[in-house]
Amino acid sequence: MNRKLTRILMAAGVLVLIVVGLTAALTRSKNVPGAGTGAAPDVTVASVEQKDVALYSEWIGTLDGFVNADVRGQVTGYLMRQDYREGDFVKTGDLLFEIDPRPFQAALDQAEGQLAQATAQLANAEAVQRRTQLDVNRYTPLAREQAASQQDLDNAVQNNLAAKATVATAQAQIQTAQAAVETARLNLGFTRLTSPINGIAGVAALQVGALITTNGPPVTTVSTVDPIKVYFTVSESEYLAFNRRFPTFAEREAQFKRERLYLILADGTTYEQPGYIYFADRQVDERTGSIRIAGTFPNPGNILRPGGYGKIRAANRIVKDALLVPQRAVEELQGGYQVALLDSQNKISIQAIEVGEHTGTEWIITKGLKAGDRVVADGTLKVRPGMQVNPKPFVPESDEAKGR
Repeated sequence: MNRKLTRILMAAGVLVLIVVGLTAALTRSKNVPGAGTGAAPDVTVASVEQKDVALYSEWIGTLDGFVNADVRGQVTGYLMRQDYREGDFVKTGDLLFEIDPRPFQAALDQAEGQLAQATAQLANAEAVQRRTQLDVNRYTPLAREQAASQQDLDNAVQNNLAAKATVATAQAQIQTAQAAVETARLNLGFTRLTSPINGIAGVAALQVGALITTNGPPVTTVSTVDPIKVYFTVSESEYLAFNRRFPTFAEREAQFKRERLYLILADGTTYEQPGYIYFADRQVDERTGSIRIAGTFPNPGNILRPGGYGKIRAANRIVKDALLVPQRAVEELQGGYQVALLDSQNKISIQAIEVGEHTGTEWIITKGLKAGDRVVADGTLKVRPGMQVNPKPFVPESDEAKGR
């Protein structure tokens, strides 16, 4: 009897557990949004936009000074002093280095002494020539009247010619001495190494006490960095395409002034000052099939420095009336592309499309859509053909960033 009662109680307990489980399941299904009710899922929807689009290309760029002036020794001597701080802004004529001037001062003193000696010799030669000229003047009428012999006149004339030659030699010696003085004075001036331009002075390649030679490396380099140049290379096909769009020199020059360049720095930020194309090199590199282009960027504060790297970004062509959708709305499937398209009843259909190039976070659609079509931007994984959805407006990333 007890066993029978036990089995009845166990069966009743199992039945209670089944009832409780079914009740909980029904309760959960009622609490799930749309469960069992056929509610349309929420999806974000973007409209196909039609507008002119500038397509951009990027190239690796190298920063360089607008002018890079090497400071070299023009005389051989020992470096006596450095008169600037490396990395500072210097002006034209500012003293950077000094070479020991004593040997060059001595050479100048010697050259000036030789010039004084040559000047004295010229004065003596001119005095002799004046005396011989007086002899010629005196003997000429006397010889005519036979009061003096012809031999006396001839001797006076020859002496005068010799004196004139001595004067000419002394004058030539003076010119040589003057040139020596000027050379010595220049060499003494070359002991002061000054900045040839306004710019940023680089690191000193030689220290005080080092021997500077005329055929040695630059002692330092001064660079003009505002504006600063950026060199980058484009392919020959890109260069030819640009020239076809602007076939004349005047058109290209005008486009260089209109075409803005953007510099993406090494830390990923975009430099706030746009630049412009400065020139294209005279030849195509035979090894790489590319041509070097130089751009210039304003550089107030001298923040950018030669030798830095970055990316140059510029529009290379305009696509008229391009159809645009967010990239996230496009799905790739077995080499093809498709989007989830909404009709006027907010029902889904899968539309095959053909895509062009990227522009920012959008994709250019070349076939399969028209302006004003609505496509699912977020939520494509939870929709299927024929399903009705609840569309929500798609907010682009840039707008979201602004909202934050």
